[in-house]
Amino acid sequence: MSNTRDYGAELDAITIQLNELKQLVNHLVHPAQSSGKPLVASNTLGNDQIRSQYNDDMGAIYYSGQYRGTSLIKWSPQLRSVAHVLGQDSDKIAKVLAALGNKQRLEILTAVMHEPLTGPEIVERLNMGTTGQLYHHTKALLGADLLVQEDRGGKYSLPIHRSLPLLLLLAAASDLLDTSDYMELAEARNHTDDYLNTSQQEYDPHHLLWSLIENSILEYQAGYCTEINIMMHNDRCITVADNGRGIPTSALPDSNITSVQSVLTQLGQHNSSASIMARGTAKGINLPIVNAMSEQLSVEIRRDDKIYKQDYKHGIPQTNLYVIGVTKETGTSLTFVLDRELFTVGFNQGTIADHIAQQAIIYPNLKFQII
Repeated sequence: MSNTRDYGAELDAITIQLNELKQLVNHLVHPAQSSGKPLVASNTLGNDQIRSQYNDDMGAIYYSGQYRGTSLIKWSPQLRSVAHVLGQDSDKIAKVLAALGNKQRLEILTAVMHEPLTGPEIVERLNMGTTGQLYHHTKALLGADLLVQEDRGGKYSLPIHRSLPLLLLLAAASDLLDTSDYMELAEARNHTDDYLNTSQQEYDPHHLLWSLIENSILEYQAGYCTEINIMMHNDRCITVADNGRGIPTSALPDSNITSVQSVLTQLGQHNSSASIMARGTAKGINLPIVNAMSEQLSVEIRRDDKIYKQDYKHGIPQTNLYVIGVTKETGTSLTFVLDRELFTVGFNQGTIADHIAQQAIIYPNLKFQII
């Protein structure tokens, strides 16, 4: 006689029963936390639906969670098929993202998720200056059911049923934060005139090289570098190597982005790379600009007894930072290839030699070598 028991279904049922028992025990053990604090379980799927959506050719997204605001809110495990997510009304999705894309509106929502706030409290906490700005944004958020107010003049808070979607959106956005850096780099490529002299018929690629050399000189001025080597592979590819400390390789606080990637991709004022100005231009050239205007760029870092490497294209990482060897030396080597879409002429050895000769006069104790 064949065995027709569905052990998978039985295990699923047992798992659900255990979760329900766990919630009941938690309610009995911590009644103060559970009393009056709803368990949001809308759109929860049954076993058959879960198996069906997992069998979807494109897969499924599975999520759950809890949020402790003014009350403890929990969500039972939920599922959305990828096909359903991708098939949603793009016009409506774009409107939602555009509404939440306003910096002050997003700050208002995240502020009231920490705790309900009155209008004056929001203005003070967000340094908005006037209540007029607040009224403009809260009116839109109230109308969109993304904000509620206790009564006229009362505290604002987020509707309970909107908290999980907003948290999920913020969690997903945190994994896309680096794309904002790449957008800025792409914008820099589209406005090359702001960085490179346009008095000639073509852009001068040597300004990118001078920027890399200036970064190594900064290491010398800080007391950590004694020599800089410039290696010409051909008229479009060049390496600048120094024996300084090496760009830090650790991850930034509360981020999976390394310090190396931050230095090479973030154009913000906090960027620690040197900046040089080409004559007749409005903006300085720093490491992210060199990276953005390179067809390819590779960074090699020697520090902490290891040799690290990472590759970029037009400023976008093509690899993670990985270890390629061990060493007792320290320093940074940057190799970049000129982008043919931007530069019709290559490097000139005589121009480089003249520049290095001038730098050697300014910094007589710093060793320069052209290879």
